[in-house]
Amino acid sequence: MNNSSATENKKVVLGQLGKVHGLKGWLKLISFTSPPENILDYSQLLVEIDQHCQVLEIDEYRQQANGLVVHIKGIDDPETARQLTGVELAVESEALPVLEAGTYYWHELEGMEVINRQGELFGRVASLLETGANDVLVVEPTDDSVDGRERLIPYLVGLVVEQIDAGKRLIRVNWETDYLE
Repeated sequence: MNNSSATENKKVVLGQLGKVHGLKGWLKLISFTSPPENILDYSQLLVEIDQHCQVLEIDEYRQQANGLVVHIKGIDDPETARQLTGVELAVESEALPVLEAGTYYWHELEGMEVINRQGELFGRVASLLETGANDVLVVEPTDDSVDGRERLIPYLVGLVVEQIDAGKRLIRVNWETDYLE
């Protein structure tokens, strides 16, 4: 992982709590990690409830046919658990495993400017999409962009994505302004 001051102490959302499951306060866990079980590597997760950051601890989990269900320490009834429905689960970015050089977490790419070989600014990475074949950069225009178009650019390192400069927060792509989105 390429740590920069822009990513230090940043909260990274790893999942979300879903519907109540059963009568003992269990909740469905919607994991954004790959594979989904990786979220369980973090027993303590940060949540924001009523604009206050709190720590929740997953003390038990079960794999179900339709995904994971978890029990949060101290939450033992469906009424209390229901208050957590929809809450996002996060960790501090430095708690994530270190990646090999040249590989990045999605949150590290978000906010980077994207330019092409000709130096034309397309905008900033707003998010990424997982399509199955490859990930896709969702690039939203900025005031300084070459035009006002949102672009979907395949995240194919070496083929489309030619260079990532984490220090300058810049991604250089082999992509033309008139390519279809």
